[in-house]
Amino acid sequence: MLGIEDHLSRRKRGCLDGHFLVAMPGMNDERFERSVIFVCAHSDDGAMGFILNRPQPLGFEELLENLDLDSHARRKADSTRKVGMSECARDFPIQFGGPVDTGRGFVLHSDDYMSESTMPVNDDLCLTATVDILRAIKDGCGPARGVMLLGYAGWAPGQLEAEISANAWLSCPARDEIVFDRDHSSKYDRVLHHMGVSPAMLSMEAGHA
Repeated sequence: MLGIEDHLSRRKRGCLDGHFLVAMPGMNDERFERSVIFVCAHSDDGAMGFILNRPQPLGFEELLENLDLDSHARRKADSTRKVGMSECARDFPIQFGGPVDTGRGFVLHSDDYMSESTMPVNDDLCLTATVDILRAIKDGCGPARGVMLLGYAGWAPGQLEAEISANAWLSCPARDEIVFDRDHSSKYDRVLHHMGVSPAMLSMEAGHA
């Protein structure tokens, strides 16, 4: 399976790029049960994406402390340190992105922020996986919308196609408002609703499979 940069640096987009994957009720991997995944890259070399409905208890300020991006600021008194962080940064969401490379963070964000390491995902969204965006968010000059994801979901060549054929996933074009929505508990049902699929009927059909 290729690394995330290998997938995103390619020029040709795959048919599932910028799509949601919705786990079917019969999903046999508990890590993906009732998951909604945003596919960032899909090609003959495989696929990768991020789970969008698994919030993490870790706060952005705590994350910065753990990374020790600014050791001088970290040594300041708590109240002083908070004054130096934008309100947006303190509330910046952090989520579990998937079981691959969970020690690494990725920021999926709107295209109003760009750096040398930013990679476009589609016409509206970008991905940045370097500390420059964390500093920008801390200082209040990061993207207007974004989410930090720890780890990602990856598939080897042909694996995702096989799983879709085996009725493990439904797919549909992604909606930006759901990508950044923080109502995680209802996200799964809302994506199905946008697809015109009733969760109750989906469960019934899975029970007869």
